[in-house]
Amino acid sequence: MKVIAINGSPNKEGNTFHALKMVGVELVAGGIDFEILHIGNKMIRGCLACGKCGVNKDEKCATKTDDMDKWIQQVKDSDGIIIGAPVHYSGIPGTMKSFLDRLFYVGGVNGGLFRQKVAAAVVSVRRSGGSVTFDSLNHYLNYSEMIIATSNYWNIIHGRSPGEVTQDIEGTQIMRVLGKNMVWLLKMKEATKGTIESPKRELKEFTNFIR
Repeated sequence: MKVIAINGSPNKEGNTFHALKMVGVELVAGGIDFEILHIGNKMIRGCLACGKCGVNKDEKCATKTDDMDKWIQQVKDSDGIIIGAPVHYSGIPGTMKSFLDRLFYVGGVNGGLFRQKVAAAVVSVRRSGGSVTFDSLNHYLNYSEMIIATSNYWNIIHGRSPGEVTQDIEGTQIMRVLGKNMVWLLKMKEATKGTIESPKRELKEFTNFIR
């Protein structure tokens, strides 16, 4: 089994990286393969809302100026995903937002590529805005019918300089507990494969408030 962690920070080894690594230590200790994919410093444009991914249904994005198609397959082939981000103006950084919009839209309109994978969101923050960003990240996981792993508090860790989050005693515990709970969910899901039938995917119903 494998978990892909998405580092949405512009800094490759900033505090978001350190937070993801803390979770990864527990995953690896539990026998789960772990990889951090750094996208926060890439040139990723936002979704064009062209709808071609839903028409073509080839698991690809119509925009070809980045490696989105490769990233989609990396996430699809994983058993779990962690989406990690720092806080920019009480929200998700722009590059990460563009990445998530396109990744999850393509996944959704192509038969629910990420449905029932084990997932979690992680936020690193200097001072404030962490819970808002954490909530925003979780919107993608909830909408995609993913199995969300939790910890003993919201998955937010505090620090400013790279590596400073390691001094956040409560934050490091949150990441540690999250990692252990992800291992448990992944193994429980694997152990029940073939014995407990998963709910069938229902086609999305769309309604408008204006007739």
